[in-house]
Amino acid sequence: MIQLENVSKEYTPGNPAVTGIDLHIEKGEFVFIIGNSGAGKTTLFKLLLKELDPTSGTIRVAGRDLSQLKRRDIPAYRRNIGVVFQDFRLLKDRNVYENIAFAQRVVETPYRRIRREVPQILSTVGLAEKYLSKPGELSGGEQQRVAIARALVNKPDILMADEPTGNLDPQNAWEIMKLLEQANEDGTTIVVVTHNREIVDAMKKRVITLENGVVVSDVEEGGYIYED
Repeated sequence: MIQLENVSKEYTPGNPAVTGIDLHIEKGEFVFIIGNSGAGKTTLFKLLLKELDPTSGTIRVAGRDLSQLKRRDIPAYRRNIGVVFQDFRLLKDRNVYENIAFAQRVVETPYRRIRREVPQILSTVGLAEKYLSKPGELSGGEQQRVAIARALVNKPDILMADEPTGNLDPQNAWEIMKLLEQANEDGTTIVVVTHNREIVDAMKKRVITLENGVVVSDVEEGGYIYED
């Protein structure tokens, strides 16, 4: 599903952000990527989204060599990847229903399907009654659930989450992780960048640890190895 072969990225010559990354994430896996600030997690995230190109090495996602993607093909590539951010990135002038429907309109989903599938995904994330609310009327946990619904409504093969619990209290953080775990059980490959020690330790998923741009650990049922 996701394969990186000897991937390196330098923002300036001689200052690598990631070096010699070799990774293989299988379809249907749930993977945490951890590491201290500056470890290279954000760079890796952006490389997988094709927001950055590697200085060297090869990245393949769902069988596609990202170096072969033309600029006009990048939006179509990203449509098969659901993305969730720490700061939610919802459209503040649109209600919950419209925020999720927008993701479907981008891929030209027929109106009839939008009317059926948006309520379905809102029910899945427990927000069926909030469909007319604006993001500013929701709690942080509710906003993140809307973001997850938006990321999942097009049934992507991969969902990538960058610190999805970073702005949430522990109870809401666990609710978000339960939603991601359910999506994984339904077949979506999940990749989560996080600093949340409690969640990583408790969930016992695969944990890939970066340090100074290098993979230093890759454990099938790992935990958070850094001290606070």
